[in-house]
Parts: sequence; C-alpha cells; structure tokens
Amino acid sequence: MEHKVREWKQILIPYEQAVEELKVKFKAIRKEYRDMNEYSPIEFITGRVKRISSILEKCKRYNIPEENIDEMEDIAGIRVMCQFIDDIYKVVDLIRARDGKDLKIVYEKDYIGNPKDSGYKSYHIIISYPVQTAFGTKEVLAELQIRTLAMNFWATIEHSLNYKYQDKLPLDIKARLKKTADAAAMLDLEMSDIRNEIIRAQLMFEQKSNLVSDIMENLEVLISLGRKAEAFEFQERFDLLWENGSEKELEELLHEIKLTLPRFRMFENADRDHGAESPNL
Repeated sequence: MEHKVREWKQILIPYEQAVEELKVKFKAIRKEYRDMNEYSPIEFITGRVKRISSILEKCKRYNIPEENIDEMEDIAGIRVMCQFIDDIYKVVDLIRARDGKDLKIVYEKDYIGNPKDSGYKSYHIIISYPVQTAFGTKEVLAELQIRTLAMNFWATIEHSLNYKYQDKLPLDIKARLKKTADAAAMLDLEMSDIRNEIIRAQLMFEQKSNLVSDIMENLEVLISLGRKAEAFEFQERFDLLWENGSEKELEELLHEIKLTLPRFRMFENADRDHGAESPNL
C-alpha cells in the first residue's frame, strides 16, 4: 500500500509542476497589464491537481486503465477568472498566441456560445504542456477553464450538488439550477453593458492606490534619513488630499517629496545635464 501511494505521488509530480508554472505565467500576464496601468482581462487564477481518489473514480466510471491515465485531460486544471464575457475571449486569444511555443492546444470547447443543457457555461481549452523533470521532458495534458465570476459561482454550486446526489439531481433541483444559470447569464450581460464605466472606475482606483503607496514609501525613506519634520509636513498635506484631492494633486505631492530625497535629485540633475549636452537636431 505504501509503495502504491509513493508511486502515485511520483506520477502526479509533473502535473503539480505544470499547474504551478501555468499559474505563474497567467499571473505574470495580469501583472504586466497592471504595471502598465492597463485593464487586465484576467481577474485571478486558481489551479489544482486531481486527488488520487478522484482519478481512480474517473478511471472506473469511464473504463480507463490505470496505465493510461496520461490520456486523462483534467488531472491538471487551471481556472482563469474574468470580470466580463469579452475578457474570456481575450484570454483565449492570449493562449492561442502561445500555441506551439510554450504549450500546444489540443482542442477547445466553447460552452459559452453553446451552453450545456444544465446551464453550465465556461470556455475550455485542453493543452499539452512540457515539464522539465529530473528524468527529462514530460508532456502532460492540462485543462484550462476560462469563465466569469458569475459562471464560476454557479458551476461551483452545481458541482457540489452533483457530488451530493452522485450526478442524479432531482428534477426540482435541476429546474432551479437552470433558473439560477439564466440569472447568472443575465448578470453577465448587464455587467457587459456597463463594462467601460466599470473599467474606468477600477483603473482610476488602482492608479490612485499606486500613487498612495508611492507617497507612503517615500515618506518612510524621508523619516529613515532623520528628516521627520519634513515628512510630517508632507503627511499632513497628504491627509488633506487623501479625502478630496485630485490624482494630479497627489502626483504633484509625490514629485515634491521625491525632490527632497538626495538620490532622486541626483538623477534629476544628471538628466538635466545630459539634456544640456545633447546637440540640437
């Protein structure tokens, strides 16, 4: 028994590695958008490797020999959450752009354009992903699910109920689930209608948050240099601006704070000197 468990753990190592690497890659895409103060179609990412018990259960249900579990498409699973339906297709395009580079697309299933009878919606992409192991390169299959937050909420509830009733849902629960699926779809459509307003509001909030973080970090540097009086004066001005100040006023305050720091003044002077020496073109 102990040997069997150890064998399973060894089998799952490449899948665990694939999940971690894919999560890092999707998070890097999201970070790149946000670092450029642009809206990211990726809200957040989750990943998991199927439990051994779930793998064995699926093998039994679909008559898959244990030696053929490499053919199972969802041992490694990544879920990419989006705010809007349009974002899903942007993420799909991002994945397609990597096809043949760091992953291979095996096939796609669009359950958004073609929902399941139950009301389930999501976009699935099965990929083949190369993992570098201690014993060489191992290609593993992974399932990418891209969906909105509303779709994910509904799918999570449906999955729990299917597990409870062993995929034999009572008719009344099926009907109620279908109604809630329609409600979730309506929510997504309503949110899509005001998408631009939501994105603008979120970007403004994020830009202001970044400004506030920069101001606080620079005030800490000022205090660490022993210039507490200046720092407290800037802090008082910041407190007034935090409530009613504009983004432009916060930017000006940040620039003033930076000008009091020796390292920033040095770079400013260097840039100015460099500009003076540059010939007119």
